[in-house]
Amino acid sequence: MRWLYFFAGLALMLLGIYFLGQNILFTTHAYPWWRGIAADLSVVSLCLGLFMIVFLKGDARTLGWIAVGFGIVCVFVSSRAILNTTSLWQFFLAFGAMSFGYKMMMTRRSPF
Repeated sequence: MRWLYFFAGLALMLLGIYFLGQNILFTTHAYPWWRGIAADLSVVSLCLGLFMIVFLKGDARTLGWIAVGFGIVCVFVSSRAILNTTSLWQFFLAFGAMSFGYKMMMTRRSPF
């Protein structure tokens, strides 16, 4: 029965990420050469950083967080991340789904 709570928590986490993620757009345009490189670096750095955080152990995870931070900086340098407006209700639902999902995944019990 505990595995059911884990998968329900995972589904809630993914639902919350979906609700927030549908208002973020990543685009590319033919701008000066350094913006294209920054966009490519942001995608590669974010993917590599996430991989390092999940699979490395101990202090080596710090390198993953540095890579994620570098990827976020590259997104802003390339100025190709467009954040659309989000209603308070949608943000509340997304954040609640992610919070309850995380709690269900970690404790494998109902948060209520």
